[in-house]
Amino acid sequence: MKNTLILLCTCFFLCVTQKVAHAQEQARHIHFSFYGDTLDVQLDQWHFTDFQGPLSNGAIREFYDSLNTNPCQPLVDALLACKEKNQLNDWLYYQLIRKMAQQLSPKKENYHRYTLYKWFLLNKSGYDAHLAIRGDVLLFYVQSDENIYDIPYYQKEGKQYVCLNYHDYGQIDFKQQEPNEVTVKIPEGTKAFSYRITRMPEFTDADYEEKDIQFDYKNKSYLFKIKVNSQVQTLFANYPVVDYEAYFNIPLSNKTYNTLIPELRNTLKGMDQRKGVDYLMRFTRNAFSYENDQDNFGKEKRLSPEQTLLTQYSDCDDRAALFFCLVKEIYNLPMIVLAYPHHVTIAVRFDKPKGHVIRYKNGEYSVCEPTPQLVDLSVGELSPKLKDVPYQVAYEYDPVQ
Repeated sequence: MKNTLILLCTCFFLCVTQKVAHAQEQARHIHFSFYGDTLDVQLDQWHFTDFQGPLSNGAIREFYDSLNTNPCQPLVDALLACKEKNQLNDWLYYQLIRKMAQQLSPKKENYHRYTLYKWFLLNKSGYDAHLAIRGDVLLFYVQSDENIYDIPYYQKEGKQYVCLNYHDYGQIDFKQQEPNEVTVKIPEGTKAFSYRITRMPEFTDADYEEKDIQFDYKNKSYLFKIKVNSQVQTLFANYPVVDYEAYFNIPLSNKTYNTLIPELRNTLKGMDQRKGVDYLMRFTRNAFSYENDQDNFGKEKRLSPEQTLLTQYSDCDDRAALFFCLVKEIYNLPMIVLAYPHHVTIAVRFDKPKGHVIRYKNGEYSVCEPTPQLVDLSVGELSPKLKDVPYQVAYEYDPVQ
């Protein structure tokens, strides 16, 4: 009897030990860097839910249920904690979710499962995200109240849903076959998604490299050695065309800002305001090579100010955004964005206007052309080819408001 009891206890101990060992084997430690920060999460095996398709409402419901029946909140909490710690805007937070989804299900191994993880995590983080099926194509949408111009969207119950993964499929003819919305809803997903970026990540010093920017002004050569970060290009790789207010106000990262703006301020000492703006206008016009978006990217693409500093080529709206940024940071003057059918430029409000004046509301603005033209335009001079062309004021910046 005693031997039997010992044998039973031994078997029980071995069984428990094997279960613990098995659980430890199935647990997985996720550790990855994210734009100057790191994320450490201990995941259990159930976090790695399989999905082999085919695509259907039922199959997606099973995927959702298999995740949702387990305690997934610690994973979501870890993502949200990183968002709060780094003050990530929605677009940057979505990049964090993409990186986590890549850890859970590599994109190249199973694209549908990778997309389902993004959908699950974005909804569980509080955002209203939907799925739609078009044959073997799984489209991923998020509700946004902002103007987005170059990607598909649909309206439902007075709300706009913008496609987040259209770029993965290239061109899709929606007229040929409309996608069918997946009816699986996640109750936590209620918030609208914003594409506005008001703060760049805190990149590490090692992420930057030095770039020389040289140009001539009034027979004198100027050289700026600024720090730039190629990760900025990755951050905006699939960023859509947004309205001018959101796009022109994307800030510079701290290291780029601190190696450019103070140097420009120092250079402009002793110049009056109008001459200083003229300097910034010619810096933006002449320090970079011009190429239109169709030749450069094959489509319309608006670069943030920091992207324009990074890239070899840029066009008129890219120069306008950079010029706007420089004038705002150094002089903080009222400005308007003038959108012509095939051109974008800036007009600045000085104490006393000069040259070609644009009257808008109660202000008088002087045109400042930051893009190379056939003639050398000074402050207040508009390109002759635009004098009779209609325009719209696409954005008004007033530092007082």
